[in-house]
Amino acid sequence: MTKVSEGAKKKYFAKIAPLREKIYKLESKERNIARMLQANDPGAVYKRLALVEDYLTAASYHLAMNTLSVSLMGIRSEHDLSEAKKSCSFAIVQLEHVFTNLIDVPFQDYEASLKATSSFDEFRRYTLIRKAGLALSMVKDGFSENSKWKWSLVALEARLAVVAKNCLDLQTLVQGMDPRHVGYRERTEYFKLTQKMLQDAADGYRKKYEITTKSAEDFRLAINFLGALRRLSLLLGRQNEANEFKKKSEIWRKNMESESKKQESWLVMNRPGST
Repeated sequence: MTKVSEGAKKKYFAKIAPLREKIYKLESKERNIARMLQANDPGAVYKRLALVEDYLTAASYHLAMNTLSVSLMGIRSEHDLSEAKKSCSFAIVQLEHVFTNLIDVPFQDYEASLKATSSFDEFRRYTLIRKAGLALSMVKDGFSENSKWKWSLVALEARLAVVAKNCLDLQTLVQGMDPRHVGYRERTEYFKLTQKMLQDAADGYRKKYEITTKSAEDFRLAINFLGALRRLSLLLGRQNEANEFKKKSEIWRKNMESESKKQESWLVMNRPGST
């Protein structure tokens, strides 16, 4: 275990004191906003988005404290990394309330939720998702590869991928990705980021299934993310790309069914009294 000098500890605590104070003030603000939230409040959407901003700011302070712990004392702060992860989780919950957590569904199923944020323009939405993604990435980098949080971070990133997709206005997306339109570059880059996040989510749940859980639910989620990718490809008229996602989904579904049958056979053979 690393021996930390008293001088290093003193310097560390002096550096993080202002950050702790900022977190305390943010938590007080968050509690006040949460108390004001009501189901039929027409401003609830924007209060939730304000909460997202505050949660992500809190996460950035905890991540900064972890960085100071590493640089000044040579050890990572498990507490601050866990708190940063918790803040990211709270932010994603609020984003799901605003934009829904629907994965492989028609745009019409969540269009109303997107329209309810009309005063929060698309580029602010994109910035918020990028900020959340960066915070999660820094949390993951802060923990070790074999951290106990590995798979819960995969799940958080996957949930963020869903919100990233649901932030896209699919009614105007195709037109907006014309190079002649204002915001073309930002819109195109965000779309590519969303595709990558969805693909990472599909791969993450597939790996989770193979390495740890063997749960059909994880496999189904992986396939659902491929379905979401296929919908986006079809929207843009990328038929070959859509066919590839469809083919991959079918292969994964067959693998899932095959694995399920193997598990059922094993259970039957190893049932008490079966010998």
